[in-house]
Amino acid sequence: MRAAIALLFPLLLAGRALVGAHIVDPWPDPETLPPPHVEEVSFPSSSPFDPAALGTAEAPPATAIGTLYEPAGTRPDHGTPAVVMLHGAAGLVAERGATYGPQLAAMGVAVLVIDTFGARREMGTGFNERVLNVTETMFVADAYAGLRYLAGLPEIDAHRVVLAGFSYGGMATMYALYAQMADRASRNWTSMAGLRFAGHVAFYGPCIARFRDSRTTGAPLLMLYGEQDELIRPQRCEQIAQDLRAGGSDVKMIAYPGAVHQWDGGMARRLIGRNLSACDFTVGPDGTIHDTTTGIAMTGSFMRKVLLAFCVSSQPYPIGRDAKVRAESNRDFGRFLTRVFATP
Repeated sequence: MRAAIALLFPLLLAGRALVGAHIVDPWPDPETLPPPHVEEVSFPSSSPFDPAALGTAEAPPATAIGTLYEPAGTRPDHGTPAVVMLHGAAGLVAERGATYGPQLAAMGVAVLVIDTFGARREMGTGFNERVLNVTETMFVADAYAGLRYLAGLPEIDAHRVVLAGFSYGGMATMYALYAQMADRASRNWTSMAGLRFAGHVAFYGPCIARFRDSRTTGAPLLMLYGEQDELIRPQRCEQIAQDLRAGGSDVKMIAYPGAVHQWDGGMARRLIGRNLSACDFTVGPDGTIHDTTTGIAMTGSFMRKVLLAFCVSSQPYPIGRDAKVRAESNRDFGRFLTRVFATP
């Protein structure tokens, strides 16, 4: 009870009620929740290879797909806040979207879990194929397409939608904060062209690309990672956080002692995959991606494979579920949502 009051107290001080949401701590147990309203949805998007192609005719049209979780009793009064979720390189993980969705819906928040890989099966079905061919920019395209989709629903408050991503999706969540990405993603919108996410949350998103133009949409960013996550370079993340602060956003970084990658997944601690933490790219104002060390441009899928081959290590990295850390990250995520949803 004290924790719930602590979450609501800043709102009372601000003189504004948190309409449509009641985020508590601890979060509700997903095993005991009544089933929320769940709907499989689709909406127009595109498949831009890189930021330069985002919002241009070079990006082939695509149909994004996702799962929408809505609170019980929503009304067509544009009063319900929402979260758009982007999965990681493993694709949809039940312990994430299918758990966060019902939990947040029970607290009055709609959740759109986007399946970026599922919408592009022709580009790859195996882990390596998908990561090489389905780029972070495609995740960004789907994220903004999802924002536009939600804005068209009569029950959703389009100005209180937060973007949250995990790992690979966490990278895209950070990229989506840059003004050049948001402007490109919405350049062809016939309405709501100025609509942006109210906040961004990156769960254990590797800090790989640094943007030369650091201007942001002005929305705040919460970066969550484990102190023992071998995909995270804290120094590099701090550099990028400083860029984003200089660009106009409030950025908070939280590191969880003892935590490794994917603490909110379903797997016990183990080694998996390949480590890409040594990769270092720069995105120019024109949207072109360059390898920071060599200056070589990532001009297409072949060069993407070449440049990743140079920087990705064959060494696996640890992942592992940690219930204690998940409870802590739920608390931090909830506090962030409470603050963002309460902002006029």
